[in-house]
Formats: sequence, C-alpha cells, structure tokens
Amino acid sequence: MAHYDALLVLSFGGPEGPDDVMPFLENVVRGRGVPRERLLEVAEHYQGFGGVSPINGQNRDLVEALRPVAGVPVYWGNRNWHPFGEETVRRMAGDGVRRAAVFATSAYAGYSSCRQYYEDIARISFDGGPELVKLRHYGDHPGFVAAMADHTRQALDRLKDRAGHDHARLVFTAHSIPVSMAETAGPSGGLYEAQLRRTAELVNRALGRTAPWDLVWQSRSGPPQVPWLEPDVCDHLRELDAEAAVLVPIGFVSDHMEVVYDLDTEARQVAEERGLPMERASTAGTHPAFVRMVRELMDEPEPVPCALTCCPAPKRRPAQV
Repeated sequence: MAHYDALLVLSFGGPEGPDDVMPFLENVVRGRGVPRERLLEVAEHYQGFGGVSPINGQNRDLVEALRPVAGVPVYWGNRNWHPFGEETVRRMAGDGVRRAAVFATSAYAGYSSCRQYYEDIARISFDGGPELVKLRHYGDHPGFVAAMADHTRQALDRLKDRAGHDHARLVFTAHSIPVSMAETAGPSGGLYEAQLRRTAELVNRALGRTAPWDLVWQSRSGPPQVPWLEPDVCDHLRELDAEAAVLVPIGFVSDHMEVVYDLDTEARQVAEERGLPMERASTAGTHPAFVRMVRELMDEPEPVPCALTCCPAPKRRPAQV
C-alpha cells in the first residue's frame, strides 16, 4: 500500500465575491486568447449569484468531512483562485509534510479533467517540498456510484411527490469538450466519453433500472466553428420524448457554477417552457460514500502515473469557464 502523511484536495477554484469574478476568469483563460466580450458574458453568470461560485464552499465542506476519516492532515489548494495550490504546498512543507496524496476534484480522463492536474502538480512542486502523488480516476468507484445513485433516487422521489411521475428519463450530463480533445483522451483515445458512459451505466444499474438513459453535454465554450461533444443538454431537453426527466451531473463532484447556472437556470427554463417536469440530482458533494471513497483511494497501491503522451494538451486550449 502507498504511504502518505497528508492529503491535498486539488481543485479548480472559484470567486467568492463580485470583485473576484473578472480576476478569476482571467486566471482561467490566461494565454488562450479568449475575447474580453466572452469573459464579460460569463462574468454575468457569476454576478447573478452575487459573484460567488459554490465550489469553494463545497470544497471547504469536503475537507471538513475528510478530516475524521483521512487519517492524515487534509489540505486544500486551487488552480485558479485562493487558496492557490502553490501557497498550500508551501504551507504543507512548513508543516513537515513529506509525501501527500492528491485528490483532484475531477473523476475522469482528458486534458482538462486529468492531464492539467498533473501540470498543476509539476508547477506547484519544488525542490525540498513534499512529493505529490495524484490518485487515480474514480468515476467507476463504488463510492462515487453509490453517492450519485442515492442522490438520483432522491431526485426521482422528489419528482414523484411533486408531479406524480414514476417513469422519468435519466439524463446524465458532463462538461462538453472539443471533439479533438475527446478523441485523444486516454492512452488510445476516447476514454473521457467511455468512462462517463460506464459511470452512467453503473448508476443506472445501482438504481435497479433497466430503462434507457441518455448522456448529454453542457457548458461548451470556444469558437462556434470548433466541434464539441453533442448534444447539448438544453437542445436535448427541447426534443426529449419523455413524461419527465431527472438530470444527473455525473461529470462534476460539486455543485459549482456550471451546475447551478447551466442546469438549474438554463436547462430548467427550457424544461419549464416545454412543460416537462424535471428534477436535478445533487452532485457527490460530501455524501458519506464519496468521502469514504477518498480514504479507500489512499489505501490502494500507488497509482502508475499517466504517460506524457496521454491526454495531450490541445494546440489551442479552449476556455472552459
């Protein structure tokens, strides 16, 4: 078994007030040539929630939930906003940490969902600092599946209580990425989408369901001439032939901005316009099965790092904001 003397929760980060929004977005898209008009458009999404993304608060909750079960000190650092990973690793070094497990708040393969976290680890590491070991993908881990199945069951129950529907269609969602990035995800390509389909199937099976389900995409950005994974969740809901729907955001581990805006705001509006009863399942968050999963990942044999050719960086990185 691998030995660690600390756990680092490494995440994306998010603004915590109106004045944070534009500096945060500029960090996210630095070097990608994203037009300022696009940043201002996305900033409005955040400002509609008081300039606060739920992701930081939910990461704090996850860290607190992990402390009693991790068996080692738990730290938290972000890529794009305070507390930055660099600051956190310096503090870990000062506390005498020598070797830490890194739990990335992204469960799947792909450049943005995996490789970029390896880049983060390389950037925030320094000579004499702690060794940082990224834990494996976990979309198929029984703890993640159990958490998502439980939250989906609760959403199905809410829909039944509110609208009397027993036969809602499950619509699993994840962050869309450029097709070119999807084709190069994993050692031989296609792993991002394949892992998500596997998770959806496992959640459906855990619920004891045999009905068909859908995997759709959300939160695309970038120039319209660049093909991204489709269908978009809103387009899908406009055409869905079902009496009711439950959105299941398996591509996310917390209810951050892509969830509360793209699903709870835009997708809900589409469903209401159609008269389609809809509920949205919670993300894994601090579900006890998900929290235990992190401890179990730490107890596994040390993962083999991905090859440098796995999930290569796109030639022109799209801004996922």
